Amino acid sequence: MVAVQGADGAAAEQVALPAVFAAPIRSDIVQTVHTHMAKNARQAYAVSAKAGHQTAAESWGTGRAVSRIPRVPGGGTHRAGQAAFGNMCRGGHMYAPTKTWRRWHRKINVNQKRYAVVSAIAASALPALVMARGHKIDAVPEVPLVVSDAAESISKTKAAVELLKKVGAFADVEKAKDSKNLRRGKGKMRNRRYVQRKGPLVVYANDSGITRAFRNLPGVELCSVDRLNLLQLAPGGHLGRFCIWTKSAVEKLDSIFGTSESESAQKKGYKLPRHIMANGDLARLINSDEIQSVVKPQKEVGARAPLKKNPLRNLGALLKLNPYAKVARRAELLAAGKGKKEEKLAAARAAKAAARPAIKKVSKAFYNTMITDSDYVGEDYEVFSTWLGTTQ
Repeated sequence: MVAVQGADGAAAEQVALPAVFAAPIRSDIVQTVHTHMAKNARQAYAVSAKAGHQTAAESWGTGRAVSRIPRVPGGGTHRAGQAAFGNMCRGGHMYAPTKTWRRWHRKINVNQKRYAVVSAIAASALPALVMARGHKIDAVPEVPLVVSDAAESISKTKAAVELLKKVGAFADVEKAKDSKNLRRGKGKMRNRRYVQRKGPLVVYANDSGITRAFRNLPGVELCSVDRLNLLQLAPGGHLGRFCIWTKSAVEKLDSIFGTSESESAQKKGYKLPRHIMANGDLARLINSDEIQSVVKPQKEVGARAPLKKNPLRNLGALLKLNPYAKVARRAELLAAGKGKKEEKLAAARAAKAAARPAIKKVSKAFYNTMITDSDYVGEDYEVFSTWLGTTQ
């Protein structure tokens, strides 16, 4: 429900809020449609087809140590001999002269235009967007602002000002009045000398003098509810225009745009667009029990991922993948060690067997010599006998 403000500024009654105020707000569609609609008011312009060619210039050709650009004929004036026609020449034609058959206008899908309008209407009901657009609505009791039908019969500007003051909307009119300023650039010379901010948009159902009362207020615009225009609802393609609705205009919105259950009574087969998301509160969705019960737990701050080890080089990593590798590796090492030991023993035995006859032969000869030699007696003989016994 939305309160209806009387002529004295007090809420007299309430009306049901139309479904169009809950339509999805699509700023991208609004900006696109606004850009195309604004192009449809342009007038064609072009330079003259003869511009830059109003001389009988011809090239002098080669052999005169000058460029071959066409040159103005004659003599006795500065103009004679000057280059002509080219876009680099003084008095020549422009590059790619503008034509009147340029594609000035744009076709817009009907459903897109309607989507943009309902988005702009829905945005006008959000105080945050209205204030973000720059409107002064601090003293406004409620947004959207609905006034009684008595406002439609006001025919004097003085009475209109009193009504705006009672409902707290006159501050926005003063803001628009104070914003009037000289335009920058050459537009000052082209019948658009001043610029001014937008004030409130008054939407009515029946014109019983309301247009005469409000039309002279700076920044204030009027529009019939049957002819809502995106260029007025979202000036510059920016959502959040401050709108003042009459009670009859608000009650007529459901028949114009339809509701969530029924189609429009005036636009054949038209239904209000639906939201892509039923619940736009993303934080509430993420923190709900249904989602939190299946999401992965949050990682600890500072926890690092484990270092990946190569199982072909790291035994610990290999055993995690294949516990039997330990048994196989041990059997392989034992087999390799046993084979080396046997080879070593065989080599030692072979060397010892090859050296034994020579040792015996030498030791016997040395022993016989020692027996016959009188010097080898006593302790030396015992030492030699011990060595000989260990060698044999």
